[in-house]
Amino acid sequence: MTEATISTTARTELKRIPERAHFDRETVYSIIDEAMICHVGIVDAEGRPVVIPTFHGRDGDDLLLHGSAASRLLRTARNTEVCVTITLIDSLVMARSAFHHSANYRSVVIFGVPEQITDDDEAGAALDVLVEALIPGRSAEVRPNTRNEIRATAVLRLPINEASAKIRNGPPVDDEEDMDAAVWAGLLPVNTTFGPPVTADDMRVDLPPSPSAANYGRSQ
Repeated sequence: MTEATISTTARTELKRIPERAHFDRETVYSIIDEAMICHVGIVDAEGRPVVIPTFHGRDGDDLLLHGSAASRLLRTARNTEVCVTITLIDSLVMARSAFHHSANYRSVVIFGVPEQITDDDEAGAALDVLVEALIPGRSAEVRPNTRNEIRATAVLRLPINEASAKIRNGPPVDDEEDMDAAVWAGLLPVNTTFGPPVTADDMRVDLPPSPSAANYGRSQ
């Protein structure tokens, strides 16, 4: 059985404002699942740091990353140490002084060594998980991946064993001497919205948008 709490390490323990740290899997997974983009930090073959944005998905206790089998991310990241970061911004925090401006956010940092999924059937199933993470219901609407497509796409599995979440949620925190200043303070909420589906110009079959597009929405 998977432990409900992720063990802390020297890398995941928060040094600044430690009360904002969360190590329960429910919180960590909720942030991973809501986010559309993660950033993967690697050190390339020349010893230079590189951070690459990419889509991700979660399969149980594993984070899934994918890309072209020839991509720099996949060539470098497999079987070597990586750092993955994910951030959701919930509101801008506007204080009475510029110094105390902030943001309400939810973030996750994951450390580990990803491995490539080499079995075609497992890789195909992982690609379906990635599609569903981004567009729920889409896998059932499209044709299955061919063997050649699966083999042209490398999928990495990163166990979520060394990770932490950090959350800020609350009003501005101003200095007492600024509380009577004639300056508005408060929160500016941030919401992600999606417009109506736009049909591709090269559609040869007259169809309305599929349910995954017509009913699309995310919780943020």
